[in-house]
This record gives sequence, structure tokens and C-alpha cells, in this order.
Amino acid sequence: MRWVWLILGILLTLSGATWTVQGVGVLGGSSMTGETMWAVIGPIVAIVGLVLIWLGLRKPASPS
Repeated sequence: MRWVWLILGILLTLSGATWTVQGVGVLGGSSMTGETMWAVIGPIVAIVGLVLIWLGLRKPASPS
């Protein structure tokens, strides 16, 4: 199950980063280019992705 969080986290982080640079106008060629909404949504999605990556990489708790 950890690999699911890891893959989903990577995808969300990459998507969020792409949306961020499109939103601030660095990456053109899309209807999202220069739109403030995507400059706000992108980092939020990227942070969620990083949390999922962290969940996928952390070691499971050892049984007591």
C-alpha cells in the first residue's frame, strides 16, 4: 500500500509544480498560463503530494 501513496504523491507533486509555473506565467502554451487561480492551487496540490510521498517513504511502526 505504501507504493500507492508514493506514486500518487509523485504525480500530485509534479502536477502541482506544473500548475504553479503555468499560473505565474513561466510555462506558457495553456489556458492556465497567467491565471492566478492556478498559482494558488498548484502549491497546495504539490504540498499534498509531498505529504503522500512522506507517507509512502516512512517506515511502518514496529509491533510492540
